[in-house]
Amino acid sequence: MKLEPTKVRTKATTRASQARTGENGHTARPTRIGFLLLDNFTLIAHSAAIEPLRMANQLSGQEYYQWFTFSETGGSVRASDGQRMLLDASMDDAQDLDIVIVCGGVAPQQAIRKSHLRYLQAMARRGCMVGGVCTGTWALAQAGLLDGYRASIHWACISGLQEAFPKVLVTSRLFTIEAKRLTASGGTAPVDMMLHLIGEQHGPELMAAISEMVMCDRIRSEQEQQRIPLRHVFGTSQPKLLEIVALMQANIEEPLELEELAAITKLSRRQVERLFLKYLDCSPWRYYQTIRIHRARELLRQTSMKIIEVATACGFVSTAHFSKCYRAVVGVPPSSERTCEPVQRAARGRREVFAPNMLPEFKDPVARASSAELALLAARCEATYGSVRHTARQHAATWNAHG
Repeated sequence: MKLEPTKVRTKATTRASQARTGENGHTARPTRIGFLLLDNFTLIAHSAAIEPLRMANQLSGQEYYQWFTFSETGGSVRASDGQRMLLDASMDDAQDLDIVIVCGGVAPQQAIRKSHLRYLQAMARRGCMVGGVCTGTWALAQAGLLDGYRASIHWACISGLQEAFPKVLVTSRLFTIEAKRLTASGGTAPVDMMLHLIGEQHGPELMAAISEMVMCDRIRSEQEQQRIPLRHVFGTSQPKLLEIVALMQANIEEPLELEELAAITKLSRRQVERLFLKYLDCSPWRYYQTIRIHRARELLRQTSMKIIEVATACGFVSTAHFSKCYRAVVGVPPSSERTCEPVQRAARGRREVFAPNMLPEFKDPVARASSAELALLAARCEATYGSVRHTARQHAATWNAHG
């Protein structure tokens, strides 16, 4: 299937097309998202980016999104697990898009072609939002589209990207959405990135409902960091440092004193402090506290434990001290980690059953239907179809005002 080529779209015309609404208050034109697949792309990251779009259409009962897959020539592309993907179009045909997301995987440097870079640069000049998942971020950086922007990439490529493209503000965040750039680190992180994009465009209720449907126990924020294994960072060059960190992670509820850590690892207190300052750019106490705060965040978001119980379980002597430390590390008080619960309860309370007697008759035009249209038609017999009602006009207007 080919996408219909159109004239060059400026930033203004792109926004205008997104802002058009029908009589029912929903956007008349779906947001069109193209996924440029590189050789050896990671299938899980690609699927994680598409599934929230499908569920947004199903739960709303509206075709908010269309998605297309394409490559340089339109031929099939092999994923990193060996599977071959049949695509919708070539780059020449994939022009009328609002968002382009590059899906990368193993050895992105070998998979990126000059034609990929020219295409991405042209789409960015037209005002198209450009993004990357997993190592797809590397293609955007190589095209010069991330200079001066914060960007996320899989932790295994962070140091390489920093070295190769010093103008890119590489971050260890799970995902980053900034202006007309969006990047995700890989794995399941694209789920969170797309949920936030959908939430900005169509509201938090739809975002929460999608999260429930895809069994996402919580929606991770843009501020959350990847957990980069220290063994990946240091290899075997700093065994004492790795041993100390392992001791910290194993002793959360009753933190060990610095003297105890030093004695167990047969180092002096001063030697331990030097290790942390040299390789982790912080004191042992600060690093230990950050580990405990991250464990507390997991408990706050994944359990019903009271805040005082979480504080105790993570080695803090009082709620007040815990709250102060938590805010210093995370930037918000512990109580704010549970603000999404009312939204999720509201979404659960609005579940409705909508099952029409029959699907529309499939005629010849279906052969030219997009994947999104076919998925939406098939979903009309699902109990969740159209189950989320929300003020789409308001959220779409807000998104277009800031897009």
